[in-house]
Amino acid sequence: MRYLLATILYTALAATANADVYTLEALRGGDMRKLQFHSEPKPTTEIAFIRADGSIGRLSDYHGKVVILNFWATWCAPCRKEMPELSALQSTLGGNNFAVLTIATGPNSPDKIAAFFNEIRIDNLPSHRDPRQTLAREMGILGLPATLLLDRSGQEIARLLGAANWHSDSALSIIQALIEP
Repeated sequence: MRYLLATILYTALAATANADVYTLEALRGGDMRKLQFHSEPKPTTEIAFIRADGSIGRLSDYHGKVVILNFWATWCAPCRKEMPELSALQSTLGGNNFAVLTIATGPNSPDKIAAFFNEIRIDNLPSHRDPRQTLAREMGILGLPATLLLDRSGQEIARLLGAANWHSDSALSIIQALIEP
């Protein structure tokens, strides 16, 4: 059923060539109704975060891909519920055109992040950190989890506050509409 719905929605979107905000909004259902599209894309920042390997990363490293940017924390109960859905989304659509980028914001040690991912059996998402919440503050994150949808140029086009099923038919349809040529 999921793939039938996705095929029908993709066909409808293909007729419009480029998915615009109104088309994307029409695809929202279930938890995705909380996804708020901006009337105009918003620029993001070049503030760094710490990659899992300790190196410095920036959102611009992901230009060219559609990105789900998720801010979370190890102590966040809704994050625990949402993370498997983000993992499933990465498994289904991740690749050259799309990535789920997870950034633990606040005092989340690498050991706590590893334990969190191990407990909920996540092995395909990055364990990046924003320990001083510098990136989160610059991006206007006021609560967790917070998930931003970035277009290929790295601009924020939508935002969802709170947990959501990111592997739902609706979420898959929205993201497929953005990543398909």
